Amino acid sequence: MNRDAVDVLIVGAGPAGLTAATYLGRFRRSVLVADGGQPRASWIPLSHNMPGFPAGITGDAILTRMREQAQEYGAVIEPGRVEALSAVDGGFEASLNGRTITARAVLMATGVVDNHPELPGVERAIERALIRICPICDGFEATDQRIAVIGDSDMGVREAAFMRSYSDRVTLIHTGPAEALTERAALERLGIQLVETAIENVRLEGDRVTALCWNGEYSAFDTVYSALGTVANADLLSAIGARLSEEDGRVETDLHQRTSIDGLYAAGDVVRGLNQIAVATAEAAVAATDIHNALRREEGLTL
Repeated sequence: MNRDAVDVLIVGAGPAGLTAATYLGRFRRSVLVADGGQPRASWIPLSHNMPGFPAGITGDAILTRMREQAQEYGAVIEPGRVEALSAVDGGFEASLNGRTITARAVLMATGVVDNHPELPGVERAIERALIRICPICDGFEATDQRIAVIGDSDMGVREAAFMRSYSDRVTLIHTGPAEALTERAALERLGIQLVETAIENVRLEGDRVTALCWNGEYSAFDTVYSALGTVANADLLSAIGARLSEEDGRVETDLHQRTSIDGLYAAGDVVRGLNQIAVATAEAAVAATDIHNALRREEGLTL
């Protein structure tokens, strides 16, 4: 395969990008995947809600299997970040590793970045599942535990309320300004304890997270969820003029995962919606199929 001229360039090598690469490879398309680094899925210590893996599977194992599957069907995965993307006659041009790539279509699968709490050793704590970032993914595993949610706005209230389905021992550790918390009545109604403290008073110690309460006493928790939000990796999408959501900066797509730019698609967490692998892979399958059919129409291979 000529890496400098491909049918489809996929930006991002997480679950969405790799799923699309597999589909497009099986559609006999030339595919180049730009792997910009560690995907968000690699943070998963052990997933129990990944379909087909009742005993659980790690994020690294998920990504390894998906990479191998995409490569089995001819997709080329190249380390490197796409530095620029522009629309040209016949498709797109992208700057990757110091050279220009031309592609007839582009799929953006760049995901989001989590706003982790500023705690020493937070990355290791996430790997050990002491600090978690996805209650939808693993709230079940926190059933009946002492759960804390770290937040700096009403987003923390909403996540703490979500966790009440799993435990009646939920605490919100609010590290933001007092005026950023407007849903105090909801906390009381749901029986959620509130700790208002600066982030520097939250500590990781062994297998527990502790937080300093207003009265100078520390409270210990089995599991802590971060409700500090995410930031979309949408710089390339913004630069090329794709329409982004004013609410969260993610890209808007239609039901076929098309963006507002002809020939430019998006799938996974960078798209507005639920940050789940199952959702990302489904969006990628839809996008890849539409890309293939669009290219078939260009080639005169449709009825």
